[in-house]
Amino acid sequence: MPTSMNPATGTVLAEYPDHTQAEVETRLEITHQASLQWRGTPVAERVQLLTTMAIELRHNQETYARLITEEMGKPIVEARAEVAKSALTLDYYAEHAERFLAFEPIESDAALSGVQYDPLGVVLAIMPWNYPFWQFFRFAAPALAAGNAALLKHAANVTGCALAIQEIVNKAITRVSAPSGLFNTLVIPSSAVKGIIEDPRVAAVTLTGSTEVGAIVASQAGSVLKKQVLELGGSDPFLILADADLELAATTAVSSRFNTTGQSCVNAKRFIVDETVADAFVELFVEKTRALVIGDPSEEATQIGPLARTDLRNALHEQVLRTIEQGADLRLGGEASTEPGAYYPPTILDHVRPGQAAFDEETFGPVASVTRVADDREAVMLANSSEYGLGATIFSSNINKARSLASQIDAGAVFINGKVASDPRLPFGGIKRSGYGRELSSQGIREFTNVKTLWIGGLK
Repeated sequence: MPTSMNPATGTVLAEYPDHTQAEVETRLEITHQASLQWRGTPVAERVQLLTTMAIELRHNQETYARLITEEMGKPIVEARAEVAKSALTLDYYAEHAERFLAFEPIESDAALSGVQYDPLGVVLAIMPWNYPFWQFFRFAAPALAAGNAALLKHAANVTGCALAIQEIVNKAITRVSAPSGLFNTLVIPSSAVKGIIEDPRVAAVTLTGSTEVGAIVASQAGSVLKKQVLELGGSDPFLILADADLELAATTAVSSRFNTTGQSCVNAKRFIVDETVADAFVELFVEKTRALVIGDPSEEATQIGPLARTDLRNALHEQVLRTIEQGADLRLGGEASTEPGAYYPPTILDHVRPGQAAFDEETFGPVASVTRVADDREAVMLANSSEYGLGATIFSSNINKARSLASQIDAGAVFINGKVASDPRLPFGGIKRSGYGRELSSQGIREFTNVKTLWIGGLK
């Protein structure tokens, strides 16, 4: 039975019964039927649903932010920003979907030819706990605007958020007279996901989560030849070259590593620093990190809250201990809290090298590793010495050099002199074991469409 627990106190918030097989079947069929109706709805009418959801999110922003904070421990200021960003993304696709989905004429030997973008049908979204609202709306805004219907299998520990999302969408569906059942949340165990993926009424699947789970879902969807978009783990490098603005780099490093208490696939995790400036950078990094406010995530001043679960905190601490045993230097933090809640202090490890846990593995929490390099060539080599390829950052005052290095880095995004972040205007996704496919931008809305060639002859 899914259980929602406050990670700041360890208290149980609620338990939710799984949907029965009959309830799942009913939701599947209703969503499938709604998709058949929705696909024929003009885009200009579809996007009214998105605008209405954005209004609801803004109108009840505080309520939804408090729910996020209570269920997964995100500091309240960041939780409000997550709700606001969800509304912004809905508005973005409401404004641009018609243009992104418009017929594209292509010159050929036909009188008229080109590409049109048709919806696929029902898309199953398997979503994580770290951004319980944003991850869903990042997928749903373009998918629904494209004419698809949606099912959500959310992480068990944020079932309250999943059910709140259901209410938000239901309200919007009623207000704009969209097909009932266009979206449904499925409260089911992970073991039941395979059957949903294989159901012929489900056309495609998207997952944001760990690389291990992504491989399982990809295998299940691939076995029935269904489209997938996978946004998986990351161990993003943050390169600081000899000519970098160290004050800006250190300030950005703190934000990039410790946002959401370090629990984001796109957080910077491996700080690869030119040895000529490494001492100065580490001192600044430690100083700025030590100033972070740790505490109750519901308090306005809190910047570092608990991890989402105690087992995640324990696994992270084990990675830190192994890295130190393997030769790294502990510069800050590194002590597991004995207080109630899943707290872990912001931690900085210096002189981390390949072969050590904090370099080779994804550290999903407030732990930063610093690796010193002799030159730019070694920096790029170590940046690419990872099974992941989600994002990367380069700090340098020489933009031309930074752009040249960016082209050599294996990542879905490279940010120069700024932290990696998702933006509805820009495509988002990774390569290697960070997944495939893209979300956001025009690429994101077309991922769950049939890119259909239309060729017409005989016209005069």
